[in-house]
Amino acid sequence: MTFKRIFGIVIDSVGIGEASDANKFDDVGADTLGHIGEFYKGQLNLPNLAKMGLSNIRPDNPIEGVAVAEEPIGYFGKMHEVSVGKDSMDGHWEMMGLPVTEPLGFFPQGFPAELIKQIEDFSGRHVIVNKPYSGTDVIHDYGEHQLETGDLIVYTSGDSVLQIAAHTDVIPLKELYKICEYARSITIDKPYRIGRIIARPYVGPDKDHFTRTSDRHDFTLAPTGETDLDRLKNAGLDVLAVGKINDIFSGQGITKGVHTTSNADGMDQTLANAEKDFTGFSFTNLVDFDAMYGHRRNPEGYGQALMAFDKQLGDLLATLQDGDLVMITADHGNDPTYKGTDHTREYVPLLAYSPGLKQSGSLGIRRTYADFGATVLDNFNVSGNPTGTSFLQTLK
Repeated sequence: MTFKRIFGIVIDSVGIGEASDANKFDDVGADTLGHIGEFYKGQLNLPNLAKMGLSNIRPDNPIEGVAVAEEPIGYFGKMHEVSVGKDSMDGHWEMMGLPVTEPLGFFPQGFPAELIKQIEDFSGRHVIVNKPYSGTDVIHDYGEHQLETGDLIVYTSGDSVLQIAAHTDVIPLKELYKICEYARSITIDKPYRIGRIIARPYVGPDKDHFTRTSDRHDFTLAPTGETDLDRLKNAGLDVLAVGKINDIFSGQGITKGVHTTSNADGMDQTLANAEKDFTGFSFTNLVDFDAMYGHRRNPEGYGQALMAFDKQLGDLLATLQDGDLVMITADHGNDPTYKGTDHTREYVPLLAYSPGLKQSGSLGIRRTYADFGATVLDNFNVSGNPTGTSFLQTLK
């Protein structure tokens, strides 16, 4: 069957076990969902994901606390990434038919002096830190210094990112965005080719009370080619972006985008889309799993976020009509029990459900995330995805 509306939800970083090439990324043993389940010792309560078939993806090693459904309500499987990296940009672009084949620039020892000087000259501010750091730790350790001096806090991580943290009392949001836009403009090409420049505003009176705000903004590389979002939009279909989807694709291929402040807000906006009469694709990213819990290596918070999402997912499933399809996946892993603070190279879950489906079953192991977008295109009779293979005909 075909669907009038497809809702794609990316539960950011929710991997389901080491990928076949995890050794190339030093990620052997990573298992985001599996290790969270173990942490909760059977108390991870995800009834809606369970009935969709989450543990059916790995029946011989089910997620602890998530039962294998005897009669799942939809289709289940997992996807392997073919992009050369494990960043959000790589995952989302590949999902929409544009795998990243050229490595992005990584700067694990900090950024070159000439790049830092360009940022200092443009901003009129001195740069401090310039090394890998946790986002919450860096404002704890250097935020008070910034309040006193107005210096820019620049840091990186295991991803291809340059992050600039700024207290909004000394560096207003408009100024921070302007600096980040400049940094974006000078790091597009080699020798830098940085995937994302991220503005990280924060507030608070002192190091023990600094908190990052929801005004984070990702300045990504513009897609290097046409994506499935472009193809859908060019075909006259609605493409509704929720959360950081708009940032990841630099606004390209999107008919309407909304910023979100949290996972809960992202699901509220997705539910609001479900109340609209549109024809096309609603694409949501829920970033808190990654930013708030994965990178911070907080399995307890990660599990709580999963359970909160599952509850809102139940609300969404109840609103769907026969002509609607929801597909849930992730863009990479970020095992909160693993070493370091970086993303982890994992398979990602793939769940599909519609009230109009009469059957259920396995989608197997998909060779590439691009199968996700290829299925969306196939549904709307739009051609152009050169990489993925549609599984639309399996959904019956």
